[in-house]
Amino acid sequence: MKKTIVCFGPGPMFKGGIANYNTSLAKAFDKLDDTNVHIVSWTQQYPAIIPRDFIDRKSKVDQLAGTGIKVHYITNYNNPLSWKATVRLIEKLKPQKVIFQWAIAIQGLPLGYIARKLRKNKDIEVIFDLHFVIQKEGSALDMLFTKKGIRHADAYVVHAYKTADELKQLFPKKQFEVLERGQKFTGKGIRVMKLYHPVYDMFQPDPDFDVQKAKKQMGLKKHVFLFFGFIRKYKGLHNVIKAFARLAEERDDVSLLIVGESFWNTLDSNKLSTRIKNATFGLAKKIFLKKQDDEKNYNPLALIDELNLKDKTYVMNDFVPNEMVHKYFQVSDNIMLFYLTATPSGIESIAYNFHMPMLATKVGHFMETVKDGYNGYLAEPENIDSMTEVMRKAIEHPIPRENVAETSKNMSWENYAKEILR
Repeated sequence: MKKTIVCFGPGPMFKGGIANYNTSLAKAFDKLDDTNVHIVSWTQQYPAIIPRDFIDRKSKVDQLAGTGIKVHYITNYNNPLSWKATVRLIEKLKPQKVIFQWAIAIQGLPLGYIARKLRKNKDIEVIFDLHFVIQKEGSALDMLFTKKGIRHADAYVVHAYKTADELKQLFPKKQFEVLERGQKFTGKGIRVMKLYHPVYDMFQPDPDFDVQKAKKQMGLKKHVFLFFGFIRKYKGLHNVIKAFARLAEERDDVSLLIVGESFWNTLDSNKLSTRIKNATFGLAKKIFLKKQDDEKNYNPLALIDELNLKDKTYVMNDFVPNEMVHKYFQVSDNIMLFYLTATPSGIESIAYNFHMPMLATKVGHFMETVKDGYNGYLAEPENIDSMTEVMRKAIEHPIPRENVAETSKNMSWENYAKEILR
């Protein structure tokens, strides 16, 4: 008899790492024998006041071509009636497992409601795949939303021991059993599967891509350092630029490639609706967000002019269609992960797919995944001298790419999906 599996999270029409992740996980289940797979997705993931466009309007490739996956766009954050409709739809599908993607605290209200209702059905196992527990940009309401959101689970998946520890802190009265891959569950607590962030198979190097021609077109020098993904404060692009500036004073054969959309700058600021959203959202942030975490005025790209780096940097300050991602990884030598705080990173996962060495800070799970001197180099957080030093090391003592390949060889989506079903 076929198993029916529901992957709840943003469907492929959305942009960003969690949409890619949810789609990739669904595809991994679909490849296994005897499975029916459904993606149950948001239509609107966040409160309507958030001033940002979350739809991927640029990618042309159909991520679900050749699969049997059915996608249901149904859940609107702003419409509680749609939450009830989501529960009815999932129950009608009769799944054995529902895997929720948990990546932001504000979704705690709808997800908590949906999970609580589904868990009353003893034939359904409710699993939360936790990308974080303690939010990076913490607010006064985050812990409340997180508790409400992820409380009603039969099991959890985490990608780092840090996340498992945070789960225990959040629910001190609950007992958890943290299992490595292959370990047998004894039933002495709630099952927590300690897995990994799988390596994206949706992004592949193009063997026919002319690397030297592309480097020439972008004006890139011999050694290229890549910052990729949404520009958010916690990712430390300001420190990447400052460290690169010092390296660029020493040598003229280096380039910094910055590719990604400024997270809070996707709507037309001249539109009245955008101005209303900005004002309302700004007020909400003032009430709930700690001042140091407000990203409204975060503009690290201004440092490029301030530090006279224009001729040594190439900036693509826009969302990159999925089919163009390979271009920027293939022209680069190292991925820059000088984060201020870190949970398992989709950018790190993409880099593994291109066997690209990591330059990361000693924060969060990077201490578990980046083996200093083997598959990358680790810098001290908030220490520009240390960051410049690891960039220098990456040139003088380059990491063999086969080491990166070796690190990630068992981090497949297939293994990940099988472990959840085991």
